[in-house]
Amino acid sequence: MKVLFVHNNFPGQFRYLARELASRSEFEVAAIGSRTATADAGIRLLKYSGPAGEAASVHPFARRFENECRRAEEVLYSLSSLAASGFTPDLIFAHPGWGETLPLRTMFPKSRFVVYCEFYYGSEGRDVGFDPEFPMTGLDGDVALHIKNASTLLALAESDVGLSPTAWQKSTFPKEFHRKIKVIHEGVDTDEVKPDREASIVLPSGTRLSAADEIVTYVSRNLEPLRGYHIFMRALPRILELRPNAQILIVGGDGTSYGAVPPPGTSWKSIFLNEVAGKLDLGRVHFLGRLARPDYLRVLQISSAHVYLTYPFVLSWSLLEAMSAGCAVIGSDTAPLRDVINVDNGLLVPFFDSQALALRVVEVLSYPRRFKKMRSEARRFVEQSYDVQRICLPQMMKLVR
Repeated sequence: MKVLFVHNNFPGQFRYLARELASRSEFEVAAIGSRTATADAGIRLLKYSGPAGEAASVHPFARRFENECRRAEEVLYSLSSLAASGFTPDLIFAHPGWGETLPLRTMFPKSRFVVYCEFYYGSEGRDVGFDPEFPMTGLDGDVALHIKNASTLLALAESDVGLSPTAWQKSTFPKEFHRKIKVIHEGVDTDEVKPDREASIVLPSGTRLSAADEIVTYVSRNLEPLRGYHIFMRALPRILELRPNAQILIVGGDGTSYGAVPPPGTSWKSIFLNEVAGKLDLGRVHFLGRLARPDYLRVLQISSAHVYLTYPFVLSWSLLEAMSAGCAVIGSDTAPLRDVINVDNGLLVPFFDSQALALRVVEVLSYPRRFKKMRSEARRFVEQSYDVQRICLPQMMKLVR
């Protein structure tokens, strides 16, 4: 069987499935991605160039779709090259978020087509309009948001099956498509991401920290409001005041992955750090930036209390990995977390209540034995529901068959 993956940042959500298929002799695997894509041995990877040309003359509503069409043209060249080499896929897995799916059905009309249904934009009950500090800008903003779904809708209409990682993310899609969308998460490698009470890290200052220390952790790809960075920073003064030995480890970049963009020349990291800097012992607040995976996992393994906050948006891998590492998770009481956090395996607080967050973190730090079972339940939950080898990959392989 010939299988094609199409993903701007390949392997992305397809990393475990693509690796599994490539390891089996009955599958021939190819992938198409942008210049940043990477692939394991056994996967033929074709890279395309980014969209070229100027979209400024295009109507603002259509600029995103214009860029998606330009990207689709580049993908079409890669598809033509693949077809010319004799590779016609029996099965295609694709992420529609960047327009790459637009030429797939035309190019390979007889292939089975699985589209990854990560998120459907909307102005109610989702990320946009959730935070009053960052309101949506009028009717034009609402229309532009609606149009962001164009490529995803076309892909879903043309697909044989939709694939969504969580029940809530599936629920964001129009109801008429729900019968088409299966819920299968890409999975967590619980053999890799596991508790290790012997783990330690060395800070840039030379200080070594381990699980014997009192450590609060926060992880996000980038430090930004959509992932509650501003709420976390506002909770820190109270946490540091009540726990004089606590060390704060913050993992994430200075850019913007999602949501509102900061004013020119600034970053959300600096804006919200400056807001509370005068109330913090900055010697105990450590910004680690983006870490290599082994270092990131060690941060989770030494965590005393792990904070994960998010708008109603895509659930981060980092939350499930924190649970798999046996972290005591204090999360936001928002829709994505209700899929995975229950009364036994974590704690939820109102997203905007920074003081409630602070007090919950302090409680976990103050009474570690009380939350020992919660940590083990978090680990057990991921093993039973999201383990890649035992749960998610078998479900994916059943879908492939």
